[in-house]
Amino acid sequence: MKHYENFPVASWLCPPNLRPPIQAIYNFARTADDIADEGDMSPEQRIELLRLFREELRQCGAKSPDFSPDWKWIFEPLAKQMQLHNLPTIHLVHLLEAFEQDVVFTRDALRYETHAQLLEYCAKSANPIGRLLMHLYGISEADSIRRSDAICTALQLINFWQDLSVDIPKGRHYLPLDSDLDQELSITHALMIQGTALAHRVPGRAGWELRLVIQGGLKVLQKCRSMNTRLKRPKVTFWDMPEIALRALLQ
Repeated sequence: MKHYENFPVASWLCPPNLRPPIQAIYNFARTADDIADEGDMSPEQRIELLRLFREELRQCGAKSPDFSPDWKWIFEPLAKQMQLHNLPTIHLVHLLEAFEQDVVFTRDALRYETHAQLLEYCAKSANPIGRLLMHLYGISEADSIRRSDAICTALQLINFWQDLSVDIPKGRHYLPLDSDLDQELSITHALMIQGTALAHRVPGRAGWELRLVIQGGLKVLQKCRSMNTRLKRPKVTFWDMPEIALRALLQ
């Protein structure tokens, strides 16, 4: 998820007691994402940095962790929040695996042949964020986790379909060979709708945060259907916000 655009960081709708762990998770994910995708490092350099990043994550479970000075600002708060909230480390590991996969995702190295392969990637690049948030909200029933996965996968796919004009010139072809954009937009819409009931299970203001994220995603999908995203990236504007807010209220 590019820079975790849909992550509810510092939102006034986010419960105040959950802002520190959410911020810690965000800092971890965004920094690892930047290692995988930003700057002019070689793939080998990126993989090595991600390996070191994974070692820092392992340190979070040590009694006396020895964090790198460069990343102490990330891992000291993360280790504290992992202990306070008993955060499942496996979801953070899955994120790193997805970032490592991003490094080798080039025109010469990889292209998704099937929609199923694309969903496998989303299961590690997007769904762990939702599962971590569900853990923080105290939601663990299987149906809610399934709906969280559907929303997170849909958000990841929306990022792909809106960014075709940016990704394709970089050699990143997320559109699978066994599908086309119209099919993928329909699948993505169905996934988002599948997850909508979760907004009524997430407590308090966080549930309203989720409603807005869902309706914002659906609005982007609508724009993707009405324009050629291979040529231009759709944007949600100020004038779209009243419609998104109304749909969130009615949801």
